[in-house]
Amino acid sequence: MQPTLLILAAGIGSRYGGIKQLDQFGPNGETIIDYSLYDAIRAGFGKVVFIIREELRKDFEEIFLPKLAGKIDVDFAIQALDSYVPEELGAIQRTKPWGTGHAMLCAWEQTDTPFAVINADDFYGQEAFRILADFLVNNTDDAMHALVGYEVQNTLSDYGSVSRGVCDLNADETLSSVIERTKIYRQSAGDDVGQIVFEEADGLTVLAPDTPVSMNFWGFKPAVFPLVEEQFADYARANYNAPKAEFYIPTIMTNLIQRNQGQCQVFRSQSEWFGVTYPDDKPLVQASFKRLHEEGKYPERLW
Repeated sequence: MQPTLLILAAGIGSRYGGIKQLDQFGPNGETIIDYSLYDAIRAGFGKVVFIIREELRKDFEEIFLPKLAGKIDVDFAIQALDSYVPEELGAIQRTKPWGTGHAMLCAWEQTDTPFAVINADDFYGQEAFRILADFLVNNTDDAMHALVGYEVQNTLSDYGSVSRGVCDLNADETLSSVIERTKIYRQSAGDDVGQIVFEEADGLTVLAPDTPVSMNFWGFKPAVFPLVEEQFADYARANYNAPKAEFYIPTIMTNLIQRNQGQCQVFRSQSEWFGVTYPDDKPLVQASFKRLHEEGKYPERLW
């Protein structure tokens, strides 16, 4: 059994101003996805499912199918606005996708092995893929899932706030809760390093620099899909008239834990992480990939 990799690539990229999933960041024009695929294949993943919007399918096929032929099985899942929405709700009055949890659900038909879920626009590092692959191959408990967590201080952007799933852990390093905070940033402090906070309607909350956060690198067993379908149906009914509401993977996991339907082992990765949220992030990401190639972490050409 080889695990499956689900890549969340249906986002609109409103803050970035374009389709960052397909933008070129590596020294030979590689996308960030290329590096995730390269690391996943080395770690033993046997299949990749791109979760995309229908209008992106042709571009994804042209870019990735030739380079992946013979290396890993490839499939596509479409995140449509009406996918898995209860029929009694009728026509959908929204233009924005339902979020990462809904995207994962949209890959149910293409996924029959334990699987990992990642963002298309984040670089996670080789170690993280090895950790998840080992867990998915060797852990046989259908109710035990996994998360690769990163310290929040290593996941910020210099150019604006970011969304992160802030984790609270039990003594055994299993997840107690994870809450999506949509506006996390480092406060300006002149020449000093400012404290990290997340902002909500009722004010600011300080986060310790080593607080583990989710960068959406999850590991799940296939038995989770019926439970996710049930959760999303309830969410869609409750948020049918909220066009900006999003059903996040951290919401799924928190519900599983609270309902005693699952647990989540958290692995603290020491891998380098970086990602792109804003246009100004691009030069930093390009420089990071150039350095990784020069250090021999990746060959001159990936494919």
